[in-house]
Amino acid sequence: MESGIQVELLRDRAAMLQAARLFFSKRDVIEVDCPALSQAAPIDLHIDVMSVALKGDRTGYLHTSPEYGMKRLLATGIGDIYQISHVFRDGEIGPLHNPEFTMAEWYRIGFSFAQMITETLDFIRLFLGELPAQEITYRAALQKHLGIDYLAATPLSLYQKAERLGLSLPQDAATWDRDTLLQLLVSFVIEPRLGQNQLSVLSYFPSTQAALSRITHLEGGEAVACRFEVYYQGIELANGYHELTDATEQQVRFEASNRARAAAGKEILPIDRHLLAALERGLPDCCGVAVGFDRLMQLRHRQATLATVLPISWEMA
Repeated sequence: MESGIQVELLRDRAAMLQAARLFFSKRDVIEVDCPALSQAAPIDLHIDVMSVALKGDRTGYLHTSPEYGMKRLLATGIGDIYQISHVFRDGEIGPLHNPEFTMAEWYRIGFSFAQMITETLDFIRLFLGELPAQEITYRAALQKHLGIDYLAATPLSLYQKAERLGLSLPQDAATWDRDTLLQLLVSFVIEPRLGQNQLSVLSYFPSTQAALSRITHLEGGEAVACRFEVYYQGIELANGYHELTDATEQQVRFEASNRARAAAGKEILPIDRHLLAALERGLPDCCGVAVGFDRLMQLRHRQATLATVLPISWEMA
């Protein structure tokens, strides 16, 4: 047997892939298989894409999520869909990361934000058992764990808070914008406290962190992104949206993300015009979510690293 490979874990991995597909089959959600390699790239300041050099001086991009292709299918009227696929993210190596990993992603037409959260929790319980769940808004979580109201916080006040907490900060951290500093505080202070012996749902993110989700207003007028994340034992497992369907707004966000990437010294990426065209034709009102399959397996088997639940990890590939 090759060193490091645990056959019994791989047998259970196969069983859980089958269980996941049965989960969707029972709900009449059909499986699709969008390409992993495309001519345009997913654009996100905090996610680095792997590019592939093709003949004729062309460049392809490995998807970081099947989202763009799946939304193009949704615009054709295909109905509820899911995909379980390998995705690729550059620079993500560690106990909870592998540059190539397995993601389960699905979209439900006509689902409310609350319904999507409930179904995501049901999927996670398939792996982790009947755990209780608790939801907290992003704003309430910062108030509870850090004593911060992000609506009133300035970049300077957030930077000073990070300093007082003793977080390791790079030299340029004092120049970071508010959202980057918020994400730092959430990642290193709040996330480790979420999901202790239960599933924690962090919901309604700042509107400036909407990504591909739509924006709504909560009681009191706070503009928020219809976005949620699910945590267990301090580990992020899922990221879901009530999806943005406006092509013009989506292009504005892509361009803003590219400007942010340029400001951070990162590559400006080509915008997926096929996705924008699909949004122009009409994306049905829907919610979507991506769940890390490998992390579910890691937690299911109480493993210290992701590598032990993969058939072959990056270090051995």
